[in-house]
Amino acid sequence: MTTFQELSNQMADTVEKAAASIVTVHGARPISGTVVGPEQVLTVAHVLHADELSVRTPDGGTLTGTVVGRDPGSNLALLKVPGLNVPPLTPGTGVRVGELLLGVGRPPHGVQATLGLLDRAALSRGWLTTGAAPFAGVSGGALVDARGGLVGVLNAGEMRGTLLAVPAERALRVTELLGTTGRVPRGYLGVATQPVHLPDQQHPEEGEPDDRGRERREGRGRDFGGRGPGGRGRWGRGGLRGRLGLTVVQVEDGSPAQEAGMRVGDILLALDGEGVRHPRELLERVRDLAGQTVTARVLRGGEETDVTLTVGER
Repeated sequence: MTTFQELSNQMADTVEKAAASIVTVHGARPISGTVVGPEQVLTVAHVLHADELSVRTPDGGTLTGTVVGRDPGSNLALLKVPGLNVPPLTPGTGVRVGELLLGVGRPPHGVQATLGLLDRAALSRGWLTTGAAPFAGVSGGALVDARGGLVGVLNAGEMRGTLLAVPAERALRVTELLGTTGRVPRGYLGVATQPVHLPDQQHPEEGEPDDRGRERREGRGRDFGGRGPGGRGRWGRGGLRGRLGLTVVQVEDGSPAQEAGMRVGDILLALDGEGVRHPRELLERVRDLAGQTVTARVLRGGEETDVTLTVGER
């Protein structure tokens, strides 16, 4: 059985291991940066007001970093730091709800850490909620698991008083795209949607009235795409009772949605086999799918059908 002292020592070892791959980036104010590849550092973009920056390494040295590219969607920036001889953090193997996580940063005064707990696996608007308390200079640092694997890149500036993280998988994809092209393309389908309730008062979903009211207040959004299960089904006494979907209210001329045959009046039910409840959710889910072929499950004329689309790029 692990004692409290052993647990404490293990956590300190994990922080020390992660800190060896974290630098200090001097932007508009000092923040952290996570080393993700040879001479490559990921940090937050919103405090970088120049293309050349001073980077302080774990051994106390100072190097000059150059911004390779910025991704507004994830608020990440990739720096190229010639001469940086720091091992990159490797991604973890996956985390579970209830797992302890450590947020590690390197503000100017030295390494600092904060402890969190993954309270849910689902992302919130593309962000992982860390359950950890933010501190000055933590943005750009690393969220790691107990084994020291990279879980995400931290950001304390997106939501006041809350420490969020770009999931490692997405952060490393941003690294790859910025490193090769200098930009991250944004996927789009070219539709406007609004929430709709497919009612059956005998079988409402739990909590649905609150969701319905919130969605009406938040109004209309644009864009989405995805992959749904195959086959067709009748709208009636089947699986549609009490469901929420998105009604297509506009299709842009020449858009991927128009080319795929989507129509005004279609009701989008699922993307990639997962139900959709709000236009904002669809925007987030299609955002990183530029160029990919996906399938949307739609309700059309009282029947379910699948529409295959190729997500456009903007």
